[in-house]
Amino acid sequence: MPKYLVQGAYTSAGAKGVISEGGSSRREAIVKAAEAAGGSVDCLYFAFGDDDVLVIFDVPDNVSAASVSMTAAASGLVNPKTTVLLSAEEIDEAARRSVSYRGPGE
Repeated sequence: MPKYLVQGAYTSAGAKGVISEGGSSRREAIVKAAEAAGGSVDCLYFAFGDDDVLVIFDVPDNVSAASVSMTAAASGLVNPKTTVLLSAEEIDEAARRSVSYRGPGE
């Protein structure tokens, strides 16, 4: 199942919600969202700096990942940035494929 990294920055209202409900409650909500999309959460960490929460989760496809990300963003309480993650084996397969490309100005 494809893996995705979500880096989330809480709005001030979102941060107040985390303070009020706690991190465990947020983790439970995120796990339920991933499960509702047919997936699971590999790991979740809170942080400080540019990102407030980091999640790696598995869902069946890009559409499912987009659904989770858009739903979170629509809350207005977090600004997620979702990145598709590739395994070493997927990179090996990509490296074996041949594509035609011409760089700018070549």
